[in-house]
Amino acid sequence: MRKTLFLFAVLALASCKKEEVKKESLYPTTTEEVAQTPEEFGEEIFKGKGNCVACHQVDKKVIGPSLQDIAKIYKDKNADMVVFLKGEGEPIVDPSQYEVMKTNFAVTKAMSDDELKALEAYVYSHLK
Repeated sequence: MRKTLFLFAVLALASCKKEEVKKESLYPTTTEEVAQTPEEFGEEIFKGKGNCVACHQVDKKVIGPSLQDIAKIYKDKNADMVVFLKGEGEPIVDPSQYEVMKTNFAVTKAMSDDELKALEAYVYSHLK
C-alpha cells in the first residue's frame, strides 16, 4: 500500500508542471518583425489593397500614367500627391483620365495619412 501511495504521489507531482512565462523582447527576433520602409509599405498598398497596379505600371502608360511620369510631374510642379489621392486636388498628370481615377477615390479616401504617404514614397522611389 505504501508503494502504491508513493507511486501515486510521484505521478501526481510529475504531472504538475510550471507555466512558462513568456517575455516579450524589446528587439525584433525575426525579419518579419522589422518595420517596413515607407517605400516597401507603399508598394504593398500599391499592389494590394489599393489595386493601383491595375492601372499604373512603373515605366509605361497603361490606363493611367506610369509611376515615373507621375513622380516627375509632381516633383517638377512641387505638388502634393496625398492631397490629390484624398480627392482634394486638381489632376496635373493626365487630366483626360481624371474621371477614371475619380472612381478610385473611394479606396484612397479610406486610407490613412500614413498609407497615403507610403504610396507617395513608393511613387517617388521611381524617379530617374
